[in-house]
Amino acid sequence: MFTNPTQALSTAQIEAFAKDGYLILPRMISAANCALMAATTNAHLAQAVAPLEYESEVGYAGAPTSLDSVGGRTARRLRDAYHRHDVYRAWATNPQLVAMLELLLGERVCLTLSHHNCVMTKHPQFGTATDWHRDIRYWSFPRNELISVWLALDNENENNGGLRFIPGSHRFHIKPEQMDQLDFLRPEVEENQALFAQGKAVTLQQRDVIFFHSGLFHAAGRNNTAAVKKSVVFVYHGESNPPLPGSRSAASRNILLSH
Repeated sequence: MFTNPTQALSTAQIEAFAKDGYLILPRMISAANCALMAATTNAHLAQAVAPLEYESEVGYAGAPTSLDSVGGRTARRLRDAYHRHDVYRAWATNPQLVAMLELLLGERVCLTLSHHNCVMTKHPQFGTATDWHRDIRYWSFPRNELISVWLALDNENENNGGLRFIPGSHRFHIKPEQMDQLDFLRPEVEENQALFAQGKAVTLQQRDVIFFHSGLFHAAGRNNTAAVKKSVVFVYHGESNPPLPGSRSAASRNILLSH
């Protein structure tokens, strides 16, 4: 699965993640496994293999208004990647990946199937932009200390809807009035303009992986190319930070991966 099975995180990488809230790891999986994930994703998109989330169901600005409108059945994500194919599951539970996450979380690692656990897609024309937000806004855990692992199945950049981050924003104190009702940063708030100015687009090559903190502000634009962009995303938390009982975060399995 990994291109370099002896790869580990250095002290500098661990410190960079703590400071910036994200860490890019180049060419982390083999070309063969990346190709198998991409082919499986393309087949499931073509066949509309459930469960899916459509752009028209998200309600973001510029999205189709209903499933039956033009572009209404444009997939935003293939849900439950963990159970779609062995190749996704092998990636999500890979011991080398888990060892890296243990270094960043400082304890034994659990995979949550309640959040992300998907193949994110950004389609041309009907794929909508996502404004500045933190994923913890709709997750229910005692501590804001989860890590998303984002694997690029294609090259990703600002032109095809690649990720943008505000480095270090997982450490910022954000006042309630800076956020809207959906917990996005409000663009009309002057204080937020300084945050937006710090936004940084990241460029990923196919097979690159990015770890990012659940409290890190991130956004993504529209896909201005002719090709669909695809990314596999799973979320992890420490064993001592389980989902709150009765919450959406506890609705699906949490799998202890560390031994």
